[in-house]
Amino acid sequence: MASTETLEEFYQHKFSGTPANIQREIGDFNVFVVEDSVNPQGQVTVPYARRDFYKISLINGDNLFHYADKTLHVKGTSLIFFNPNVPYRWETLAEGNAGYFCIFKEAFFMEKLRSNLGELPMFAIGGKPSYILDEQQKDFVSGIFQKMIDEIGSDYRFKQDLLVSYVTELIHSALKMDATETLHHQVNANARITSIFSELLERQFPIDSTDQRFTMRSPKDFADQLYVHINHLNRAVKETTGKTTSALIATRLVSEAKALLKHTNWSIAEIGYSLGFEEPAHFNNFFRKHTEVSPSAFRSL
Repeated sequence: MASTETLEEFYQHKFSGTPANIQREIGDFNVFVVEDSVNPQGQVTVPYARRDFYKISLINGDNLFHYADKTLHVKGTSLIFFNPNVPYRWETLAEGNAGYFCIFKEAFFMEKLRSNLGELPMFAIGGKPSYILDEQQKDFVSGIFQKMIDEIGSDYRFKQDLLVSYVTELIHSALKMDATETLHHQVNANARITSIFSELLERQFPIDSTDQRFTMRSPKDFADQLYVHINHLNRAVKETTGKTTSALIATRLVSEAKALLKHTNWSIAEIGYSLGFEEPAHFNNFFRKHTEVSPSAFRSL
C-alpha cells in the first residue's frame, strides 16, 4: 500500500526545508512557480504515495500522471487537482515543465466556507482530475495563480478570504471544462465501493436545521446500506484511501461540527444532537479528541 507523504516531507524534497512564508494560520496554504521549486540538490524522484494535503497545479509540459489505478498522458497545458485520499506520481517525459501550483490543508476551506471538497468532480474518488487548457484558458488561470503569489506575502487583514476566492475560481473554471480522458482505466472494485461509501456519507450533509440528524455514524451502518460485509467495506476503504472507515466518518463529522459552530447560532447541545450525539458531554469529548479544543473554545476563536 502506498505511504502518505506529509507536508513537511514534501517541502524537504522540494526545497530542502520548510519555506519561511508558509501560511500556517490559514490551512498551511502556499503557492509556487514550478520553475522555482526544483530542489537545489537536483530533482528528487518522488514516490507513488498519498499526500496529507490538497494540491492544484497548472502544468505546461509532457508528463505521465499516475493517479490511483489510472495513467494519464498529460501534454501541453493542464490544470490538475490532487486530493489526499488518492496516491499519485509524476513521470516527466521531457524537460522544461513550467507553470504554478498551490497546496493547502482542508482547514483552508472549512474555516471560511461550508463546502466539502470531496463532493467536487475533480477531487472525488474515481473522478477525473485533469483539464486541458487552450491558450485563452491558460492565460486566465495563470492570472489567478499570479494573484495568489502577489497576495501570499501581503499583510492584508482578509487575505485568507481572498485566497479562498482565488482557489474557488480555479475550481469553478475547471468545472466549466471537459475533463481530460486521454486514458482512464476502469476504477477497481475497492475504489467503487469507497466512492459509494463517500457518496452515502455526503448525502447526510450539510446539516441545515436542528431537526435534521446525522444517523449513519458507524461503519456497520454503511456496510448494511451497501449490502457488503463490514470487513469488506473496511478493507476497501483502507486500500483506497489509506484511512479507516471510522476515521473518514469522524473527519467529516468534525468538519461539519466546525462549520456549524462557526456559521450558526445553535447551542452546542443542539449541534451535538444534530450530529448524532445523544448527550452534550459525548459531543464535547468527541470534538476535543479530534481537535484538542472544546466546541465552545473553537467557537470563540
